Amino acid sequence: MLTADLFFSFRSPYSYLAIGRYRALAAEWALDITLRPVYPLAIRQPDFFERNPPNWLRYTLTDMFRVAQYHGIPFGPPRPDPIVQDLATRKIAEEQPYIRRLTRAGQVAARAGKGLAFAYEAAMLVWGGAIDWHEGNHLAEAAARAGLDMAALDAEATEHAEALDAEIAANQAALEAGGHWGVPTLLFDGEPFFGQDRIEMALWRMQQKGLAKRA
Repeated sequence: MLTADLFFSFRSPYSYLAIGRYRALAAEWALDITLRPVYPLAIRQPDFFERNPPNWLRYTLTDMFRVAQYHGIPFGPPRPDPIVQDLATRKIAEEQPYIRRLTRAGQVAARAGKGLAFAYEAAMLVWGGAIDWHEGNHLAEAAARAGLDMAALDAEATEHAEALDAEIAANQAALEAGGHWGVPTLLFDGEPFFGQDRIEMALWRMQQKGLAKRA
């Protein structure tokens, strides 16, 4: 059994476009992938989007839809965006209830060894483009599909918010110590594989290190 860490953001469309394929990879191969949630750049560097070139957003939108179509992954604009942001000015709001809830819950799920499953199910809600993911029982049902209880995740996330944020910060530090800064990044044997387009290369490297199919 080989091990790897997956650094992941619930606001990152490319993290969403990678998570299902990494989950399938871990199901097929003798590989244990630990989810390491991080807060997105909008939280860590609130002025990031204000500093980007004007064409950055247009290209990113074009590319994310193209990747989704290529892989046959359901995809659409999140309703709502996990980050509260003024799209006209690109300014990030100080209060961020959605992304903090998702990221802390993801870290609680990771503590329970079910981070990958929760990230997949929750990201499908956010980026699948079909529903208002934050309303009703959508998150509760997604957590249940991952073998978790959303009420329990929320309760632990609220009670231990400070400790969880410290763990999430440690995830970011581990990502940077591992040689990258962005998500999704798989860190295997000290080598970072950044982006949804590096999954096949990561598999190739792990096969070189003896990765075998599950029995």
